[in-house]
Amino acid sequence: MKVALIGLGMVAQTHVRAIAATERQLQLKGVLSRDVERSRVFAKSVAPILGAVPQAYADVQEIAADPEIGFVIVCTPPNARADIVSVLTAAGKPILMEKPIERTFASAESIVTQCEAENIPLGIVFQHRMRESAKLLAKTIQSGSLGKMSVVEIAVPWWRTQSYYDEPGRGTYARDGGGVLISQAIHTLDLTLSLTGPVSEVQAMSSTSSLHQMESEDFVTAGLRFANGAVGSMVASTASFPGSAESIVLHCENGSAILKSGKLELAWHNGETETFGEDAATGGGADPMGFTHAWHQSIIEDFAEAVKVGRSPACSGREALLVHQLIDALTKSSSTKSAVTIPALEY
Repeated sequence: MKVALIGLGMVAQTHVRAIAATERQLQLKGVLSRDVERSRVFAKSVAPILGAVPQAYADVQEIAADPEIGFVIVCTPPNARADIVSVLTAAGKPILMEKPIERTFASAESIVTQCEAENIPLGIVFQHRMRESAKLLAKTIQSGSLGKMSVVEIAVPWWRTQSYYDEPGRGTYARDGGGVLISQAIHTLDLTLSLTGPVSEVQAMSSTSSLHQMESEDFVTAGLRFANGAVGSMVASTASFPGSAESIVLHCENGSAILKSGKLELAWHNGETETFGEDAATGGGADPMGFTHAWHQSIIEDFAEAVKVGRSPACSGREALLVHQLIDALTKSSSTKSAVTIPALEY
């Protein structure tokens, strides 16, 4: 199956390496940036990885008209998504999109609804779901062995340098839709929701610390109430030098599950403990791309298979709306200094 890549920023190289690792199951036929010359330069630069120079497309319309393209990976900033999606859905092209879908829940929902109306497969790149430790925890929860979930602890103690936020548009509401919540913590929040189910109420506080000069927040903390009856807390930051792995801790009736980076520890109330996996870099430090391409490879391969057989991908656009809804509620709660109730969302 042949693929096109739109958006040649920081994460594009990860997608290239992920596609190359499929060993010809997938082929990157072409790439597209806002600048045609940049597309050509990028295409030549990734030739050693791919074994060939991909095509440098002139515009989205050229991709949409290419009958060989099986699906399109969209890695642009979120403010550039709507027009691209309109062109691709009109051409019937399935879309695999880097998080976030858009800058706000309403805008994200509009894109999801548009794809559903045109019966276009839409997958979202939440690669943390593809870690073996995360999959094992999901199976453990589904088995019921942990028992009723009571307390949830979420921590994203990451670090970004000021130079990271000096890039034009980064950390702004106009381009990114916000700061640490929608750009970094969204991964851990999505993974949490895939394990716990939705949040029903939040009370949050956010701030921009003195360590960064940026428009949006680099620190958020909140209390959470889940639809399943559990309560929880979260703290997310890009001001936590030197940065360390994010974690999700679930305290349940029969034991606790500690998921940190690529490692899962199960601490049972009977005194037994089990450990699975190993520590893995996640991009929580000064290098945002300091993580393996293997998780992206799994997401891409899953989406290709989903398109081929007509099933839902690992994370559909509809399912991804849950984390957008939560981020909107956290932002609103912080700005109004009050608790915010989150209505149930079908997914």
